[in-house]
Amino acid sequence: MTNDLTITFTVDQRPEEVFAAILDVAGWWGEIGGTADKLGAQWTYRVADMHYNRIRVAELMVPNRVAWHIEESYLAFVEDKEEWANTTLTFDVTEEGGRTRVRFAHVGLRRDFECFDVCSNAWSEYINGSLRDRITSGVGRPNSLEGDEAVEVVR
Repeated sequence: MTNDLTITFTVDQRPEEVFAAILDVAGWWGEIGGTADKLGAQWTYRVADMHYNRIRVAELMVPNRVAWHIEESYLAFVEDKEEWANTTLTFDVTEEGGRTRVRFAHVGLRRDFECFDVCSNAWSEYINGSLRDRITSGVGRPNSLEGDEAVEVVR
């Protein structure tokens, strides 16, 4: 059993469309500072007083793979505020039988982390919900889980 959180789904859209949607982080996760679509670029994701990440684009192989390495992190709702630091978010996009498979992994998000249950529920909403909607309909649900009340919802 792996310690990494993984979520996989399949859609009818072409890999290029899927990959473009993934790179449109503001369209499915939330507003970012910087750019998430250039190798070596740094960007930030923040939910006021609750969640902060400084992220670097570590791998970019259009339209098949992107890896975003979390260099700095702050999570207000757990004892170890830096649980996400030095973890990596990866998206692998492959064509299979005329459909496109998306495999998301939060590499290093260990099951023994305090945030694992809350974070895996939130990732499920963002990846299997908001991102999938962004890919299939063009409209995601960014920022759908923000604030203290959102943490309680996904607990």
